[in-house]
Order: sequence, then C-alpha cells, then structure tokens
Amino acid sequence: MIQQIKKGITYAESKEADLKVRALVENMLEKVTQEGDAAVREFSANLDKWSPASFRLSESEIKEIIAGLPQQVIDDINFAQTQIRNFAQIQRESIKDVEVETLPGVFLGHKNIPVNSVGCYVPGGRYPMVASAHMSVLTAKVAGVKRVIACTPPINGQIPSATVAAMYMAGADEIYLLGGVQAIAMMAIGTETVKPVDMLVGPGNAYVAEAKRQLFGKVGIDLFAGPTETLVIADDTTDVETCATDLLGQAEHGPTSPAVLLTTSKTIAEGIEAEIQRQLTVLPTADVAAVAWRDYGQVILCDTVDELISEADRIASEHVQVMTKNPRLFLEKMTNFGGLFLGDKTNVAYGDKVIGTNHTLPTREAARYTGGLWVGKFLKTCTYQEIKTEEASKLIGEYCSRLCEIENFAGHKEQADLRVRKYSK
Repeated sequence: MIQQIKKGITYAESKEADLKVRALVENMLEKVTQEGDAAVREFSANLDKWSPASFRLSESEIKEIIAGLPQQVIDDINFAQTQIRNFAQIQRESIKDVEVETLPGVFLGHKNIPVNSVGCYVPGGRYPMVASAHMSVLTAKVAGVKRVIACTPPINGQIPSATVAAMYMAGADEIYLLGGVQAIAMMAIGTETVKPVDMLVGPGNAYVAEAKRQLFGKVGIDLFAGPTETLVIADDTTDVETCATDLLGQAEHGPTSPAVLLTTSKTIAEGIEAEIQRQLTVLPTADVAAVAWRDYGQVILCDTVDELISEADRIASEHVQVMTKNPRLFLEKMTNFGGLFLGDKTNVAYGDKVIGTNHTLPTREAARYTGGLWVGKFLKTCTYQEIKTEEASKLIGEYCSRLCEIENFAGHKEQADLRVRKYSK
C-alpha cells in the first residue's frame, strides 16, 4: 500500500509561466527584434543596472579576470572539466556514422553533423552557476560545434570571475556579461553586433525558460527546464540524516523546487520532518530550502520495492537518488528519470558539479520522453541515399510508382516512372 505522509503542491496545481510572464517576455523579444543592440542595452541597464561599453569581454579582459583568481579555484575548475570532457568524449565516440547496402546497388546512411553555432546561458543571481559553463560550453565543443557563445549576468554589478574562467577554459568563442531575457534574445535573434546562433542551451529562471519556449522553432533548444527536482528513494539500509541532507541539498535551489522522499522505512518516513527542521536551523540557505520543503516537499511510504519503482516512474523526477539494499535494481527496472544516483556513497551534488555526467536534466515529468543534455543534443543525425546501378533504380522505381498511384501523387509517380522508362531500355 502507498501512503502519502506529506503532500506538496503538484504541477497540476501550480503554473510555471503565468500570463504576465508570457506577455512580458513576448514584448521583450519583439523589442530586441525591432531595435537590436539598443533594446538589449536598455533592458540590461533597467533590470541589472549593467551597461558597460561592451557586453562582450575581450581576450585581455578575460585573462585579467582569470589572473585574479586563486590557483585552487583554477585547479578545481580544471579537475571538474577534465571529468566532464572525458565522459562527453566517450559519449561522442559511441555515436557512429553508418552506411549500408540494403539491396544490390542501394546505399543508405546517416551522418552525425554538429550544429554550427550554439548560445549557452549560464545563470547568476544568488548562485553563480559555474558548473553550467562546463555542462553547456564544454559539451558543445566536444560535440564539434564550431561557434559557441556564452552569456552570464553580472552579480550585483560585479563580474562573476570563476564563471568567466570556466566559460573560457571550456572553450567559449565569445563571452558576454549579460543576463536574463535580453541575453537569450541577443543570442537567438541576433543584433547589429552579434550574429544569431542555431541553438540555445542552459538553465535559467522562469523568464529565461519562457524566452526559450517562445524562441523554440526559430532556434533549437536543449530542454523546457523548470525548477530543480529531487527524489530520494530509501529503505532501512540508510539513515534519516542522510535522507534529509540530500533532500535539502536540492531544495535550496529555489522556493519552488520539489523534494520528495519515497521510502519503505516507517522509521525514516516518521522521522524525516524533525530531522529536516533540525538541519534547517544550521543550513545557510534555509530561507530558500525551508519554503521549498514546506510547499513542495513530499513523503511517500510504500510497502514493497515494486511500489517504490512504480511510484518513482510515476513521479519521473529530474534527479533520483537510490539508497537501498540493491540500488542497481532501480537502474534495471526504472524507465523515467533524468539522472540516477546509485548508493549512499553517490549524491546529486557530485553530478551537479564534478563527477562527469551532465547536470542539465529534464524536469516537470519530461523524463517520460527525453533524457538530459549530452553531446548527442548538439548533433543532427542526417540521412542520405544513393542508388549506384540502373537495375536498382528500376526496381525501386516500379514499387515507388505503384505506391504513389495509391496516394494520388501524380508528380511523385512521374519521378519514379521516368527512371523506370530510362533504365528499361
């Protein structure tokens, strides 16, 4: 039996982008379309109090920024990027071009072609998301994208030096200190000074997410991203302190970030609230995490492992942390998850920052139909065909002609009939 011990606000009861957000973003995008650089500068000055001579950082400015960072910061960024690059490279090598002779003289194939240009958004605000630079810029470069531009906002009028360093070390070709909808618009629509990109990637707030949604079609995007989510699956082999720590570790992302405990342990289910409250008294980000837990936190008690698996698939969370006797069973049986973190020696923070997998993952139950950002997202798998013999063209043409006639496509039929006549001589 499945019992809901603590209920939180569900997606059906909440709205990610209300009509006001939608309308505001639509107006901003239209203004950038019409006014270009002037609109971008106006929005940046009004919203971020940021209007430098140039939003793009020069090579000398970037090197000066990096030179001001402690060596330990550089070393740590380098370590993280090495892990992420290594795994991304392995993924890229697993994606193969193919060509096969399906019938005598008939050759079919596909090529995996990198997108030509990508715009990467790296959020700022309360948390300078240094890791997002690795996940987007670096992964695009491993995929073979020729031009990668990156935007990040100033933080209280200051340059986020570590983020700039991460962008540069990841291989960004252009770096802009610009945030919000105006950054997304500049990259996707283009201005007098910035050539538009073919694809947008990276997380952001509700306004950034809505801008990406509205621009989808004009450019490609990685995901329709919502607030960070986490699902902790636990049995009696773990403890309530670890469960609470890992729930709050993701709840601190924002006040609408769902954190769900799914457990067969009555002890953990009944003890989690007190432990959450104890940890909130010492957690520096408790002002955010407490609201997220209060409004969006859930506790679900199950009787069996099968119930854990079925509930986890129903929830389809962005992050799924499994701390059970046999965590690999969930890898074998689960089908709906963004990223899976197996065993209590692993945790979501490792994946978010350093271990090597990509942290841009599907939210809002999108794990039912897509995985997260990876090198494959930056590749177009494009097919091609070639018939090398007259006999093969005649054979395919005869079938094609009859099939076109069924569908009343006379012009299509004539394409086939022409070859049949030509190669029947």
